[in-house]
Amino acid sequence: MKLSRHIHFLKTVFFYSITAFGGPQAHYGMMLKIFAQKFNYVTEEELVEYNSFCQILPGASSTQTITLIGYKRGGILLAIFTLLIWILPACFLMGSFSFLLTLYPSKNFSNNLFKFIEPMAIGFLLFAALRIYPISVHNFITKIIMGLALIFTYIFFKTPWIFPVLIICCGIATSISSKRIPDKEITKIRKVKWTNILVFAIIFLVAGIFSETARKQQWGNRKSYNLFENFYRFGSMVFGGGDILLPLMLDQYVERPQANKNNIEDESVIKINKDELLTGFGLVRAIPGPVFSVASFTGGLAMKNKGKGDQLLGCIIGTIAIFLPSALLVLFFFPVWQYLKKYVFIYRALEGINAAVVGIMFAASLYLIKLNFVESSINFSLISTAVIISTVLLLRFTKIPAPFIVIICVLLGFIF
Repeated sequence: MKLSRHIHFLKTVFFYSITAFGGPQAHYGMMLKIFAQKFNYVTEEELVEYNSFCQILPGASSTQTITLIGYKRGGILLAIFTLLIWILPACFLMGSFSFLLTLYPSKNFSNNLFKFIEPMAIGFLLFAALRIYPISVHNFITKIIMGLALIFTYIFFKTPWIFPVLIICCGIATSISSKRIPDKEITKIRKVKWTNILVFAIIFLVAGIFSETARKQQWGNRKSYNLFENFYRFGSMVFGGGDILLPLMLDQYVERPQANKNNIEDESVIKINKDELLTGFGLVRAIPGPVFSVASFTGGLAMKNKGKGDQLLGCIIGTIAIFLPSALLVLFFFPVWQYLKKYVFIYRALEGINAAVVGIMFAASLYLIKLNFVESSINFSLISTAVIISTVLLLRFTKIPAPFIVIICVLLGFIF
């Protein structure tokens, strides 16, 4: 494949990467307008199919969708270039923000100018949950699943296994029923090239082994191994987009270290301040590109105490580890998509998974609200409540772009 034939396409991807505000929902609308309607790189029907297919997989759905557009245009190599051009601007900005946050102590940085970014991030999370609720929760069984996921997530938020267990159990719960989605004739699958899925599995296994060995033997560069394993695992199991990363990161980097007193004193354990983490999730809404780019920010914060060189390494590790599973999975499964979709149990399982995701997002919102207000003054709590509600209402009922909402919240921090 000659890349020179696809220069115009790659320029279009770059333009899209620096203008795609608003998260996955807005991303799809822009893709439709730019890649299907304006330049006809894909048909509208193909784009709908790509988007639906990517919803089945864990990982960054909008990133996977645009990767598939590149794959359709020029195969694996163009897909890789498309992926890099799409993610790098956002990852560069978010990594830079981690250095900015290091220059200004967390307490002063987030409690002054950015102090209302935290409740704004909660508002975005609530809006996302409310947005996908009518899509994912539409019958009795999905309402039950959502309710149970909400309750169990809230109660066991500090327990590391709660998220994968809920997703697996809820997927099984709907996959065994044929009342809503009846059986179909199964078509024999043609020979599959297993390279990508084998690479995915090997990296998952090796990352886990090295991370655990580094922890037990207290390697000097333990944080790098732990960080790669954490983000690779996040990228491998996140259904529902970047908003689900927030409860996972809060659990991994805030709650778990606090639950173990030895971890609090151990400098080799990755610990991130809750305020800084929420600030990152607020900032990622102010920039174009994938929400998963928050991993570049978080990776930088995780390594900031080891010097600027290691902090830059943390940004790079976070970027690679969070997006690599998405690319490997989508490029493995897509060639057999036409055959896999004959297996109706995939759609049945997805019904339960999507309902569980909604419950997890609502539970995370409630948990964050509790954490945000537990030690706050009455005045701050009232203003924060107003910020949360206003964020949800502005996103739901107006066309105000997300960056302007962030600017408004920064101005509120300056005023109050």
